[in-house]
Amino acid sequence: MITINEHYLKLQASYLFSDIARRVTAFQKEKPTVDVIKLGIGDVTMGLCPAIVTAFQAAVVEMGNDATFRGYGPEQGYPFLREAIAANDFHSRGAEVGVDEIFVSDGAKCDTGNIQEIFSGDSRIAITDPVYPVYLDTNVMAGRTGDFVDGRYQGVVYLESTRENGYVPALPREKVDLIYLCFPNNPTGSTISKAELQTWVDYARENRALILFDAAYEAFLRDPSLPKSIFELPGAREVAIEFRSFSKSAGFTGVRCAYTVVPKECTAYDQAGNRHSVHALWHRRHSTKFNGVSYPVQRAAEAVYSAEGKSQTKAQIDSYLANAELICTTLDQLGYSYTGGKNAPYVWIEAKMDSWQFFDMLLNQAGVVCTPGAGFGKCGQGYIRLSAFNSHDRVAEAMARLKKSLS
Repeated sequence: MITINEHYLKLQASYLFSDIARRVTAFQKEKPTVDVIKLGIGDVTMGLCPAIVTAFQAAVVEMGNDATFRGYGPEQGYPFLREAIAANDFHSRGAEVGVDEIFVSDGAKCDTGNIQEIFSGDSRIAITDPVYPVYLDTNVMAGRTGDFVDGRYQGVVYLESTRENGYVPALPREKVDLIYLCFPNNPTGSTISKAELQTWVDYARENRALILFDAAYEAFLRDPSLPKSIFELPGAREVAIEFRSFSKSAGFTGVRCAYTVVPKECTAYDQAGNRHSVHALWHRRHSTKFNGVSYPVQRAAEAVYSAEGKSQTKAQIDSYLANAELICTTLDQLGYSYTGGKNAPYVWIEAKMDSWQFFDMLLNQAGVVCTPGAGFGKCGQGYIRLSAFNSHDRVAEAMARLKKSLS
């Protein structure tokens, strides 16, 4: 008799974004004439930059010629892209990262979900609340949690991110093994200072823990004092893995390209207390279960680091940040408390009511889609997230509707 992985049964029956889609579809069927503006799911809306398209097209032409055709590439990524990443994203910031410590993949979502496979099933995990659901759900699937009780999984250490602590959680009071951090944060849009992040690095070193640092939104940081990489901090190479993505920085949500950095100094332990290279473990996992990102996509990603690519992608991000500023200005006028929107594409808003009630009110009264904070964890109840990923005209129209319905 074939049996299932019963840990999957612990997962909640519905997924946040599928719930949103279902409600929006029902609304549009009921009111087909309403022009719905979506500021919910964090998908980009601008097309790929010209420099990226040119490189993409040239690589596709290469693939159509016997002399320049490429078959299977290196699972870890082509050297031309890994070298560009190391030089531009790390060496330029004074962070030590080797080319062979970079693993190119098809998405940070995949990597943050898959990384847990190389650690023991009884690893104690610490996850922020609110949180990007993938971190938690993949650990539920792996059996590291108990049942879902009163809005939380048993056996998980929740790091509460609230208005009172500036949405930067305090260190855990109990021993943990794996720590998930994301800054700029999804969903709150909060940022972390170098001094605050250093306390986490120091904690991990003292407690032989490992930090899984999601920096997918680092391109939105405009404050030069804020760390773009955890590897800017002393000691981080021993206790941290970093995830990056081209999805939001260069509009690759539909193209798929990202990368993970696993330093060679990073170690974990077996049951006998012997040290093992996390880099070697991830290299084996990556090579065994992944066959590499396509050559044209990697050439397109390489173009992000060209002079034209840097200028064009910065202009797009500046446009999204201008949208976020417009959202913040509107919320100031309406008297709502919020965080984010300054160095991040998300604005986290105190809804003054149940998250899903606010979602329904905003949809029905203004035709605007937000993301209910309750879908990100217990601490998200009473909040909503607005995304700046849309055209300026659409965001301006959405804010005009908010003023009309919420004033």
